[in-house]
Amino acid sequence: MKKYIAIGAFLLGSMSLVAQEYSTNKEGSDYKFEELVHLDATPVLSQGYTGTCWSFSALSFFESELGRLGKEGHNLAEMYIVYQAYLGKADKYIRTDGNTNFDEGGAFHDIPWVIRRYGIVPAEVFDGLNYGTEKHSHAELSEILKGTMDGVLNARKGLSRGRTLSSTWKNALRGVLNAYLGEIPENVEDFKFTVEGKEYNPITYRDELGLDMDDYVSLTSFSNHPFYSECQLAIADNWVWDKSYNVPLDDFWGAATHALEEGYTFAWAADVSESYFDFRSGLAVVPKDKSTIVTKGKDNKNFSDAGAEKQANCFMEPVEEEVITQESRQVGYDNKQTTDDHGMHAVGLYKDQKGTKYLLVKNSWGTTNDCDGYFYASEAYFKNKTINIYLHKDALSKDLKKKLKL
Repeated sequence: MKKYIAIGAFLLGSMSLVAQEYSTNKEGSDYKFEELVHLDATPVLSQGYTGTCWSFSALSFFESELGRLGKEGHNLAEMYIVYQAYLGKADKYIRTDGNTNFDEGGAFHDIPWVIRRYGIVPAEVFDGLNYGTEKHSHAELSEILKGTMDGVLNARKGLSRGRTLSSTWKNALRGVLNAYLGEIPENVEDFKFTVEGKEYNPITYRDELGLDMDDYVSLTSFSNHPFYSECQLAIADNWVWDKSYNVPLDDFWGAATHALEEGYTFAWAADVSESYFDFRSGLAVVPKDKSTIVTKGKDNKNFSDAGAEKQANCFMEPVEEEVITQESRQVGYDNKQTTDDHGMHAVGLYKDQKGTKYLLVKNSWGTTNDCDGYFYASEAYFKNKTINIYLHKDALSKDLKKKLKL
């Protein structure tokens, strides 16, 4: 991230030089971000041309969790999670007669769903690049998988009474996944690998890491569900049908900042399709006046690159932002203006020269901006565009835990 030093202060009536280090979002910007909290994270990666941000961001979060527990240096396999999640999605797709999502997208709940059942492996053991490129690209894979599943679904619809599907369609699906991502035995305990001289399989490696998936919770904030209770987010990528705790908006932002202040990072799912989100500029804000934003080009399908080129004064200097309320947030969600676009990893808390607070967010689009793959998201942007956050339950305040009966 770009940084510079501001010098100058008067102390006890005499002139004394005090250095204050600030960061900024891009070359030439007048933003001055002061660090409040900055937590460790593993290196920024690229999800390539895939819709697998949910796996990259959640595993980045769990890698930081391992670091918090004194187990630094782990790089977990995003594509192992993707492989196993596809099998789960396929089963749900057939059982619901095609009425659930079967695509590249996913949600943070997918990661514990996989880890509980199938464990986890290091990235060096399973990189998921079995198709001859150095960068992830799933356009062809997703089309073939969807075609396979629709073929199975159509065959099922055409069966006469008393007849059943073959027992081999899941093997066909595995065959496609094996060809594109790499082979994983159906019994994962047969998947043997060695780390630092010790042999593991995905289950024993999971147990060695010591992460308890029951320690993690999802929070959201939408008024179409009762507050301080569990709800199921009605988004297509929630094929697991898992639950989130629903809290009022102020508690939602409070939980995010409290977690960081207590040394806990969190995974963050949000809408990034708005003109006032600009990864190239390293900034996500909600300017009250949006008329200065000029967009050239367009974002790709999965928002997996820097996206359209945008120019506006709000990306170069602090401006007045909209006041986001529970009601205005809900309107965006109800009207599908706020959708489940992207999973990211929040690792820091900063404030600008006007006192506005921002999350520091690790992205999975490579290090292609002036912030080395990170960006700053304002409090207003978080309140306006967040779908949910995923974090350790001990990151919550005692008061919020009590309200949620945790």
